[in-house]
Formats: sequence, C-alpha cells, structure tokens
Amino acid sequence: QVQLVESGGGLVQAGDSLSVTCAASGGTFTRYEMAWFRQAPGKEREFVAAVSWSGGTQYYADSVKGRFTISRDNAKNTVDLQMNSLEPEDTAVYYCAATRYTRTVRPGHYDFWGQGTQVTVSS
Repeated sequence: QVQLVESGGGLVQAGDSLSVTCAASGGTFTRYEMAWFRQAPGKEREFVAAVSWSGGTQYYADSVKGRFTISRDNAKNTVDLQMNSLEPEDTAVYYCAATRYTRTVRPGHYDFWGQGTQVTVSS
C-alpha cells in the first residue's frame, strides 16, 4: 500500500503562485506514475498533470498548460506541482494520485490517493 499526503495549499490572489507537495510512503515510489487531480465544489474530479516514473515525461490538462509544472524527486519520494498565474477557476481541492498505468488521465486508473489540499484563488 502506498500512502500519499499532500501539503502546501492555501489562499492566494489571482496572478499569484503557489506550490503543493505530495509525500509518498509505504511502497516503491518509482513503480508509479504520479499525478495531480483537482475537484471543485459541484464538479467532477479532473486531471491536472502527471509525471512519468523517471520524471522525464510530463503531461498537462490544456487548462493549466504553460502555467503549472509537475516534477518529482525519487530520492525524497515527493511530487511537486508549481502553479503560476493562478486564476479563480483554479480553486479546488488538489489530490495527489499514483498509478501503474502510463499516460492516463482517468481517475479510475489510479490506485492510491491522498486526502487532498485546498487551493483557493480570490479575484
């Protein structure tokens, strides 16, 4: 079993930057592709970004491409999401997730989830 714990959420203003971190434990970190999803009130959980097991490949939802950057540190078992030029539409609970699939954006393909961290962007 892999345990995932997110941290770093908060309240920021539109245009600000924020970074959230996911710390993994309890498994072999490099077996998993890692991703961030988000869920706003009344909406379905949506894919944000993912990074391959090596960290060499990243892919993003169109809505965040060019503004968000995902990275991982396999020595520390962590995954970061750097969010720049934040918009009120980015307000959501952000979840870290792990999958044995590759290049998948489907929540059902992810085996392990964190508890989430709230990101709120005021206008």
